[in-house]
Amino acid sequence: MGMENEVRNLLLQIGEDPEREGLLKTPERVAKSLAFLTSGYSRKLDEVVNGAIFEAESDDMVIVRDIEFFSLCEHHMLPFFGKCHVGYIPTGRILGVSKVARIVDMFARRLQIQERLTREIAQAILATLNCEGVGVVIEAQHLCMQMRGVEKQHSVMTTSSMLGSFRRELATRNEFTRLIR
Repeated sequence: MGMENEVRNLLLQIGEDPEREGLLKTPERVAKSLAFLTSGYSRKLDEVVNGAIFEAESDDMVIVRDIEFFSLCEHHMLPFFGKCHVGYIPTGRILGVSKVARIVDMFARRLQIQERLTREIAQAILATLNCEGVGVVIEAQHLCMQMRGVEKQHSVMTTSSMLGSFRRELATRNEFTRLIR
């Protein structure tokens, strides 16, 4: 009931009537929604990966592109959303493809900034696989910038995190960025 009471108080503070028919269940719905949108705090990397690491002879780049995600900015608690592209070069072990998307979701479902989200995904994959290198690029639209503030509806923010060979080797980084376009 704690969060529901807070939402009810918030409705009062903005000048609404929480007893109005359309708002009667809003506190409960908002509480459930926020619990889902911030469920990444209760997830652990090992639990998300759940043993889906497989032996593989390949040392060729693996890329999962266009992973859709939704997150909440930590500054205004408004959504930002877009696509995440992940690449890595394995050293004998690969990650189940759905686990890459689950790792993205685990970190996206927290109060975030896009720069940290990008870095956390890259670090998690590197730590999980002990691979040669990882690259993560996120392209996102931020409602805190589109709905309020400067109100630039068509702006897109791009961030990247390159670790290991993706940082050291220009050819690797270039191959990754070419393949995600």
